[in-house]
Amino acid sequence: MPDAEDELIDREIGHTTVLFGAKQGKYPHGNSLLVRGAEHSAIIDPSLAVIPRHRAGRLPAVHLVINSHCHEDHVAGNFLFPDVPWWLHEADAPGIASLDAFMEIYSYDDEAVNAAFRQALVDEFHVTPRAEGVLSYADGHVFDLGGGVEIRVIHTPGHTRGHCALHVLPDDVLYLGDIDLSSFGPYYGDAWSDLEDFERSLEKVRGIEARHYATFHHIGVVDRETFLERLSRFAAVIGQREERLIEFLAEPRSLRDVSDHRFVYRPGDPVPFAGPVERRSMAMHIDRLVRQGRVQELTAGRFQVTSDVVD
Repeated sequence: MPDAEDELIDREIGHTTVLFGAKQGKYPHGNSLLVRGAEHSAIIDPSLAVIPRHRAGRLPAVHLVINSHCHEDHVAGNFLFPDVPWWLHEADAPGIASLDAFMEIYSYDDEAVNAAFRQALVDEFHVTPRAEGVLSYADGHVFDLGGGVEIRVIHTPGHTRGHCALHVLPDDVLYLGDIDLSSFGPYYGDAWSDLEDFERSLEKVRGIEARHYATFHHIGVVDRETFLERLSRFAAVIGQREERLIEFLAEPRSLRDVSDHRFVYRPGDPVPFAGPVERRSMAMHIDRLVRQGRVQELTAGRFQVTSDVVD
């Protein structure tokens, strides 16, 4: 995390300030938004990079924290604002109530991975459970900051159950959260993730016109033309994973075989939670392919493409 004040880049867009994280918000960092109205200021997804800004006195008074969803990198700076409400979508709000509840979002089935990640939540991401002072919003909720400045909620589940995009007006900034338009593609590998919800959310945001599109990771701020190009490439990763899976299932394979082969992460990448993420992500693809009749379950837990697909 950058500590020197001059390394922290801010971009002003009307009433909105994009607070860039290290390396354009590359994980574990992220790009937060500060929105100032005539009566209230809100910070959206305070990242690790908000911490040195706060210590340097570069932030105004913040009256509310809005989290696009309940993931460790998006709530890493929440602890800096203990005296103001934290707002999350009603489907994700239960996750912030305790560390046990937070871990249920991921539900890693490997005890060692589970223990290490649990510790990282506290040590690296400053996750601070909070039962009181947490408020929930729903799709269509409007945060009125005064003077015509508003933040409108658009529920975009898939990454988590409660993941949301946030439309800041009048600046016309659509904050996409973890619809991050990266080459990695959509992430739907947690217990609270859903592949087909994510696909519907991608189509939903495609139809929302804005002047600026902002992501928490990697891309930063782009115009509509660039957004549409990047969104198409981002969404296409889902189909690419599925086609590679179909090729791999030309022979009978177990879910463990699929997980070990890796379709989300690159083989050999040192990702400690790759196994659980691969199993959960590709199980959703396999379930869909079975429903479509493109893959069959030969015996319990072993899958192969149907003869129609092979031929």
